[in-house]
Amino acid sequence: MHLKIRHRTEYRYETPVRYSIQELRLTPITNAGQEVGKWKINTPIKASNSIDAFGNHCSVFVQESPYTSMMIEAEGEIRTQDAYEFIDNQKAVSPYYLLQQTNLTEPSEEMLAYYASKLPKKNSVDDVLKLATAIQETIQYVPGQTNFATTAAQSFIMKSGVCQDHAHVMLGLCRASHIPARYVSGYFFAEESPNLASHAWIDFCSDIDKGIWTSVDITHACLVDARHIRLAIGKDYYSAAPVKGVRTGGGGEELSATISIQKLP
Repeated sequence: MHLKIRHRTEYRYETPVRYSIQELRLTPITNAGQEVGKWKINTPIKASNSIDAFGNHCSVFVQESPYTSMMIEAEGEIRTQDAYEFIDNQKAVSPYYLLQQTNLTEPSEEMLAYYASKLPKKNSVDDVLKLATAIQETIQYVPGQTNFATTAAQSFIMKSGVCQDHAHVMLGLCRASHIPARYVSGYFFAEESPNLASHAWIDFCSDIDKGIWTSVDITHACLVDARHIRLAIGKDYYSAAPVKGVRTGGGGEELSATISIQKLP
C-alpha cells in the first residue's frame, strides 16, 4: 500500500512553561516491511537528530523561552508490504538485554499462574501466537481505562486496556518464558477503526544467533502485515514513545493528538 500519514500533537498549559526538553521518535526507517518516501517533522524550534541504541531516529529540542502551547507535526508517505521478519544487522542491543523486565512489563504471580498453560515452551511463531490469542481474549480492548503509566499487572487485574497494555502483558510473559522481546510503536491502517491509527505490538527474537525478530500484533492476534507502519522499538512504551518530555512550570496540561492515514493510488 501507498500511505500518507499526518500526526499532530498539541499541548496547552494553564500557566507558562519556563523550560522543557522534548524527545521524539517520530521518524520511521526503511526496512523489510516499509519504504519511507517523503517525511518531515515540524517542531517549534530546530531539533538535533541522532540514532539511539536501538537504531531509532531520535530528535531532541529544548525550549528555554516561556510558552503556553506547543505543536509537533510529523507527516510523510510510506509504501508498505507484508513482512513480519526483521533482521537486526546492527545488533546494537543484545537480545539477552531484552530478557530484562521493566516496571511496565513485570508480570505478577497471578498473571504467570493464569497463563501458565499458554506460556511458550520455545520461541516458535506458533507458540507465541497462541499466547497472543490468549492475551487478546483475556484483556478486552477498552480505550480510556488505562494510560501510559499503566503496568501489565494492573491491566491484567482490570482485564482491559489498549494495544499498549496488550504489548506490555505480552512482553512480560515472553521474557518470563526466556524469550527476548521488544516493544514496537507505530501506526495501523484500518479505515473502519480510526482509533487504532496509533498502535503498538511486539517483536520476539526467533533466532538469536542470526538476529531475526518476528513481529506479532497482540490486539489482532496475528503476525504484522502491510497495515502496520513501524516507528520505533524499545524495552517498553517509555523507551519507544513517539513523543515524551519533561518541563518546568505550566501547571495543568491538555494534550490532543490526531493521526490520519490516507491510502493513495
